[in-house]
Amino acid sequence: MAESDPLSPEAVAERVRREVDRALKRNIKGLEFLAAPRQEVGAMEKELVHREGTALLYRYRPVVDEIYRLPLLIVSPPSNKGYIFDLAPGQSMVEYLLNRGYDVFNLDWAPPRRDEAHLGLADYVDRFIPDSLAKIAEITGEEEASLAGYCMGGTLATIHAALHAGNGVRNLVLFATPVDFTHMHLFQKWSDKRHFDVDEVVDKLGVIPPEIMLGAFDLARPANRTAGRMHLWTNMWNDEFVRSYRMFDRWAAETLPVPGEYFREQIKHLMWDNALASGTLEVGGRKADLANIAVPILNVVAQHDHIVSHEATQPLKLLTSSDDYEEIVSKGGHVSLVAGPSALKRLWPLIDGWLGKRSV
Repeated sequence: MAESDPLSPEAVAERVRREVDRALKRNIKGLEFLAAPRQEVGAMEKELVHREGTALLYRYRPVVDEIYRLPLLIVSPPSNKGYIFDLAPGQSMVEYLLNRGYDVFNLDWAPPRRDEAHLGLADYVDRFIPDSLAKIAEITGEEEASLAGYCMGGTLATIHAALHAGNGVRNLVLFATPVDFTHMHLFQKWSDKRHFDVDEVVDKLGVIPPEIMLGAFDLARPANRTAGRMHLWTNMWNDEFVRSYRMFDRWAAETLPVPGEYFREQIKHLMWDNALASGTLEVGGRKADLANIAVPILNVVAQHDHIVSHEATQPLKLLTSSDDYEEIVSKGGHVSLVAGPSALKRLWPLIDGWLGKRSV
């Protein structure tokens, strides 16, 4: 039997030696992972230009001399921190947009205090978003802006646009935005009114802790955390993979609490009544009619989104009055639309192509 034969004693011994060596290196890397400080996030400089309660409005510092006339406001989901749009150089949607000449603002959120448990949908769509747009107009001198939103940030942007038609929003750009909540199947099961007493939860807790929100996401993919850890272990000596994993892991771990009243209305009006898609949602005594939205709409959907299905986004096409509607279905999952190197190559150039000619 030749020495190169994989079944020879010498080959078996060499294979065992390599596996032991890999296991030792993996353990060393694992200890480094556990002992490492939090992964730094954020690639681009920004300035806090307005604060109102839990709302934080940031402006990113332009990086090119010529910028588009229309500023861009990105609304974060109230349960998540906005740095998902700006994770790291090469994985930052904000960095990409700044380099393409956009004047980028982000409406982010601070954890609500106990005395802010009363904040509801009206506070977000009738106060925080309009006040942010007014501040942007004051800073830039432009009365119109493009309004974008991710996940529930997109839902809030949509409700705002339906309530405030013709009030300064020129374009609407939405990422993984649920509108028809009957197609949020796993969340429907999680919040089933036969078993879930939302009034009792809100009345007892006031501010809804992030563990409740994380529980809903874990229900969507019960084995996701375990599979992620196993994938991390397999790739432990890949420094770039580990760095990326730690950034996303930090973002997920820093899920925010949300005001109880906002949570109650989200469950009752959006999840149970499907009021936005059915045309019955009332906010501040006014009906949020999707037919009021006539501005250009770009609807960006993830093909393998386990949280917001393609069907959940379709009222944006069917029920709005926009005659300038475009949809992009991108490969990947819920987060890959707004973060990561893959979106830089295949998705964000398409968004730039659509938004650029509507921002002059």
